[in-house]
Amino acid sequence: MLDHVDSLENTIKDEALDHAILQAQNILANRQNKDGHWVFELEADATIPAEYVLLEHFLDRIDTKLEEKIGVYLRRIQGDHGGWPLYYGGNFNISASVKAYFALKAIGDDIDAPHMKRARTAILAHGGAEVSNVFTRTQLALFGEVPWHATPAMPVELMLMPKWVLFSVWNMSYWSRTVIAPLVLLVSLKGIAVNRHNIHVQELFVTPPEQIKDWIKGPFRSQWGYLFKYLDKIIRPAEKLFPRFLRKHAQKKTVEFIEKRLNGEDGLGAIYPAMANTVMAFRCMGMRDDDPRAAVAWESVKKLMIVKGEEAYCQPCVSPIWDTALTGHALFETASGIRAADREETIKRLAQATDWLKERQILDVKGDWAINCPDVAPGGWAFQYRNDYYPDVDDTAVVGMLLHRQGNPEHQESIERARQWIIGMQSSNGGWGAFDIDNNKMLLNHIPFSDHGALLDPPTVDVAARCISFLAQLGHPEDKPVIDRGIQYLRDEQEKFGAWFGRWGTNYIYGTWSALCAFNAVGISEDDPAVKKAVDWLLCVQRPDGGWGESEESYEGATPGQYHTSLPSQTAWALLGLMAAKQHHHPAVQKGIQWLMENQEVDGQWNEDPYNAVGFPRVFYLRYHGYRQFFPLFALSRYRNLQSSNTGKVEVGF
Repeated sequence: MLDHVDSLENTIKDEALDHAILQAQNILANRQNKDGHWVFELEADATIPAEYVLLEHFLDRIDTKLEEKIGVYLRRIQGDHGGWPLYYGGNFNISASVKAYFALKAIGDDIDAPHMKRARTAILAHGGAEVSNVFTRTQLALFGEVPWHATPAMPVELMLMPKWVLFSVWNMSYWSRTVIAPLVLLVSLKGIAVNRHNIHVQELFVTPPEQIKDWIKGPFRSQWGYLFKYLDKIIRPAEKLFPRFLRKHAQKKTVEFIEKRLNGEDGLGAIYPAMANTVMAFRCMGMRDDDPRAAVAWESVKKLMIVKGEEAYCQPCVSPIWDTALTGHALFETASGIRAADREETIKRLAQATDWLKERQILDVKGDWAINCPDVAPGGWAFQYRNDYYPDVDDTAVVGMLLHRQGNPEHQESIERARQWIIGMQSSNGGWGAFDIDNNKMLLNHIPFSDHGALLDPPTVDVAARCISFLAQLGHPEDKPVIDRGIQYLRDEQEKFGAWFGRWGTNYIYGTWSALCAFNAVGISEDDPAVKKAVDWLLCVQRPDGGWGESEESYEGATPGQYHTSLPSQTAWALLGLMAAKQHHHPAVQKGIQWLMENQEVDGQWNEDPYNAVGFPRVFYLRYHGYRQFFPLFALSRYRNLQSSNTGKVEVGF
């Protein structure tokens, strides 16, 4: 076996590895913007582009040429099953299919066209539009296709509830809060689409909407779901008894909430659903389109569009901070082992990137996170270009590690502010959520409005691991209690089979890589039982070709860490995890590195069609277009560095 390993190492150590790294590095260098940052496409499923089309018809601001291009995109991603999936190669999804069909009909597709017939047949076979989720039924209500009682009761007075009330928006995640605020305002105003072309989709209902008596059908995750269903039946007729002055006051407070967080051209919450709801709510309030608030809200939506040739789609949000920080780590890893001239150019690019990041640290705004920790000073970074009220814990840790790696004394204050904010954001169980502290009132995921089961932002392994890695990399002795609590959280969350669940990336491979990096950063031995179990699991799910693969199916009951093909992102994560556990000499790592090199295109890119991240498990998935490029480069470069290292230890937390 040793002879085999030595032979394989010698094969990988030759010029081919350097060439693969240089090619990938050049791709990223050419993608850097003039101001120093990177941003890649962020793609979701059919629902966001479909909703965008319907938004144009709601407002009667129809861009025919753009909609034609969105139509090309929607037709291309239609599944063989006739409908639309939530991710590449996924099963039929009723809600995505209803929205996509509705949008294509609005664009002008003939309902007797073959693709529309197939879609309609599939939708009806799966129970019809009446069994679609809450957000889809709300979209249908806005066009008068279903009555408002087809959606759960969400009175605008909800926005007045203080935090101590269970149903308060302050107990919900940031994304829920920003989506709900304009939505309840819109519902209270009984918004209705202009719908100039009089587009309707009654043909998608098995039972005519006016004959349906029971719209709230779950999924019920416990007996609490049934209880809340009956509570919904009480609230809806009771709404008529709410004092008029209270409703007006609630509407006023909701508008104030939105305007305070409008966020310029980056939009409310910097996420599409909140931004689109805001545009519709402003219109239903009677606000003119040229009102500065309405104009900037509309512009924020338009900026999410991706137009390429004959196709177009709408992104759910943008990811420049995340993309820049991760690309920066990958390029930083390449700086060793290359000739001086190339190293100098790379360092220059990294300096541009970190200067750009430093300027975007949120230092003056105490966002919604402060309701749980009012004495903590701001110091985080957002995920998007700007989202001051909602900095992202994960982004902050990753950016902080990159600034620290660069070693620029001018960044010390930024790093310290980030450190203090990360410490302040630790939840009581030792973990970290993405945007809030202790956002874990799980009962809320049982209310009818939360049929997607993603109303909350509890601590997660991947975010916690990044925070631990950041603090460990900084090396402040006084942070040990914080780190120890975090490590214990990771130990408690490890699955019996050795892996960790990945909340924000697909899936167990992502979570396991994240946790192993944290264990390495803290100095936990590769002989630690938790580390050994994780390594054994990664080794056992390696595919025969040397790569690793995992798809969104693992969120839906499929075997963790397995897929029918190897993927660049997942292979890179597995390799980075194994290398963090000092396994860089293991034959499995050699095979994985070889797979990445053999599957790199001539121009230096890797191809990856399957989705590689998750918004909400089982409900909303994501494809980061940059993952297939910077993570493989990261893994190849780290491998090269470890091969020339005397210690074999990854010296940084990430």
